[in-house]
Amino acid sequence: FIFLLCLVFVYFLLAAQYESYILPFAVLLSLPVGLAGAFIFAYFFDLSNNIYLQITLIMLIGLLAKNAILIVEFAADSRRKGLSISQAAIQGSVARLRPILMTSFAFILGLLPLMLAKGAGAIGNKAIGTGAIGGMLIGTILGVFVIPILFIVFQTLQEKIATKPLPTTIDESDVESLE
Repeated sequence: FIFLLCLVFVYFLLAAQYESYILPFAVLLSLPVGLAGAFIFAYFFDLSNNIYLQITLIMLIGLLAKNAILIVEFAADSRRKGLSISQAAIQGSVARLRPILMTSFAFILGLLPLMLAKGAGAIGNKAIGTGAIGGMLIGTILGVFVIPILFIVFQTLQEKIATKPLPTTIDESDVESLE
């Protein structure tokens, strides 16, 4: 029930931010990749699905959504400036790649002591660290490729449904200002 509430809250927040009921699905559908990574790492490191791993999944929803929001927001802004949908998706993913990788890998390296914990409370620490590292690692690596594709799909749907379509051509002067 809590996971469903988290996803509904994120959806409504993104729907308000993007002023669209369709575009938030580009962010939400990128989340299962990272959440699966948490379960894959938990399986390989022989950890059970306990309360610590479940709390990690809620945390991962926010962290993975942040990465997707960075790409989708930049791509949507590029689309509003007149780039084609695929050009906007590529530009958004290229422009946001470095910040996403830097923040994600800094987070992953910061969690290594939890994953390698020993002593009292080590099981809880290992569950949080292993789940978060697995989710962020898989979610970041695959998300960089999945999120632009999801943006293309849902932005195309949004523009087919919208009453006022966005421009599909761009002037040469606009290309120079975007670079």
